[in-house]
Amino acid sequence: MNRSRFKTIVLSASAVFLAGALIKFPQEAFQASIRGLNMWWEIVFPSLLPFLIVSEMLIGFGVVRFIGVLLEPFMRPLFRVPGVGGFVWAMGMASGFPVGAKLTARLRQEGQLTRTEAERLVAFTNCSNPIFIFGAVSIGFFYNTRLGIILALAHYLSNFTVGLMMRFYGKGDVLSSEKGRKKISIKAALIALHRTRIKENRPIGKMLGDAVQSSINTLLMIGGFVILFSVINKLLFHMGITAVLSGGMKQILNLFSFSDSLSVPLFAGIFEITLGSQMISQAQEASLLHQVIITSFVLAFSGFSIQAQVASILAETDIRFFPFFVARILQGLFAGLYALLLWKPLYENNCCQEKALNVLPAGWVPETDYMSSFFYILGKFGPIFTILSLCLYIAILSLRLFQASRH
Repeated sequence: MNRSRFKTIVLSASAVFLAGALIKFPQEAFQASIRGLNMWWEIVFPSLLPFLIVSEMLIGFGVVRFIGVLLEPFMRPLFRVPGVGGFVWAMGMASGFPVGAKLTARLRQEGQLTRTEAERLVAFTNCSNPIFIFGAVSIGFFYNTRLGIILALAHYLSNFTVGLMMRFYGKGDVLSSEKGRKKISIKAALIALHRTRIKENRPIGKMLGDAVQSSINTLLMIGGFVILFSVINKLLFHMGITAVLSGGMKQILNLFSFSDSLSVPLFAGIFEITLGSQMISQAQEASLLHQVIITSFVLAFSGFSIQAQVASILAETDIRFFPFFVARILQGLFAGLYALLLWKPLYENNCCQEKALNVLPAGWVPETDYMSSFFYILGKFGPIFTILSLCLYIAILSLRLFQASRH
């Protein structure tokens, strides 16, 4: 049996298995679907849409090209990617998954990146945003503000480390490294900005409409993956597959003297980081240090749900997914290591001030914390923002279809 036929059989069997599981557990699947939908329209959509629209506009106006010329002397020697990678990196950290992949794919389509450069760039520009790490994980799940510093530092240091390692990927691309020997030139950056703007012949209204349409298309795709993997995770749990597969993880955890109670949460986190992080925080038999290490790994690995989103975005280009997947494993290992190294200086030496937070009742969130306020606002007004944005999207799409039918 050749590889293509084997792949067909595996994919078909997986689809049939999933359909059977949906028929057997309809109520559980429905609840998981609602959970994924709520997460998408309350938090994911309203938090990512502005970043995606602004990014599209910045690319169209040439601002990204301007930043790229300025950052060329920094990004080339360190990561062997063009200066525009600095913009992608910053936007990826500020807005979270999968904005880094979206912008990398867009720049690759415009020819500002070679395929090797794009594969290097996408490997370290996809990460969790600080609001999710501090607000959702540190405060929302662990009720411990100090843990957010450790998780964030471990996450972004491991991200930076992977970027340095990926510079050796595709070593035959000698021309890429030679281009980096330039000095910072504001004049050259302004010239590049002007040329890019002149080259863009779309009116501002058309550019804005395209930005809204493209961004909402991406977010609709993301929403589908969030719901799908929420359902898959729940079905695997109810069918007992999670318990069986987590048995292998117990052996790995035992090698490092970690509690067995972390095996099921780790397996859940490999599929979806939000649910996994929440389950890890509830593993009472594990020490807090071990919980933080496993959470750092889960955040860096990013889960199959987000990886599937990235794979879908990269499929529109010639960028290969495998280097990104390997980078996620490497970042997960580095994140766990950094969390271990940062634990004593950042937590144990200051633990007295945090003991009170560790015994707070479930559901408590500091009322004065601005990140908690942000999540409260998202939960209250996020759905309204999502509905209005979708209405705008339908209006733009209908207008364009009407104009196309008249020509």
